[in-house]
Amino acid sequence: MTSRTGWQAAIVDLDGTLIDTLGDFTVALNGALAELELPALPAAAVERLVGKGSEHLVRSALREAGGEPALYEAAWSAYQRHYARINGRHAAVYAGVRQGLQQLRDAGLRLACVTNKPTGFARELLRQKELLAFFGPVFGGDAFERKKPDPLPLLEACRALGSAPARTLVIGDSSNDAAAARAAGCPVLLVGYGYNHGQPVRAVDADGFLDSLAEIGAWL
Repeated sequence: MTSRTGWQAAIVDLDGTLIDTLGDFTVALNGALAELELPALPAAAVERLVGKGSEHLVRSALREAGGEPALYEAAWSAYQRHYARINGRHAAVYAGVRQGLQQLRDAGLRLACVTNKPTGFARELLRQKELLAFFGPVFGGDAFERKKPDPLPLLEACRALGSAPARTLVIGDSSNDAAAARAAGCPVLLVGYGYNHGQPVRAVDADGFLDSLAEIGAWL
């Protein structure tokens, strides 16, 4: 089944698109930094670092806090431990998300979630926030050899969904999502409320922008 626009499926990002997880990132990172006797980072600093996967986030946070690169393994281990403990506790589903996902489903699109967050954390967060049932495949940053902005995760998601990239809508919140979609040959819409590395999202090359996922119906 396809929508009236001809789209067969949609691939949706997680952090900054479906769920505001900045609180989780900040608490977990600062817990890890405290173990290493490094200063805490404010949420605004963490927000600029989100989006390229957990390894990049931890390395960047370590550098921002003045830690030596040699501390990375200890920081990574501590971050994983802290994140597993608080996953979802400081996160909230954005307004309009459930309505938007339901509109996508009602239009006949098959849905996958593709995120740079580790798959286990992603599935657990979606389960906690009662969003998991909207999706078929859920692929995290550890699912494939390369993460977004590489197109590989989107192409593999299209394969799993049985959809052609040109007929698979990508919905995200950052230049990472847009670059991956462009490279994969997918149309892409960006939400205006997420994390885009501290840069204005409407300057990104995308096919359109949403102030709320509940506006997706106009594109279907």
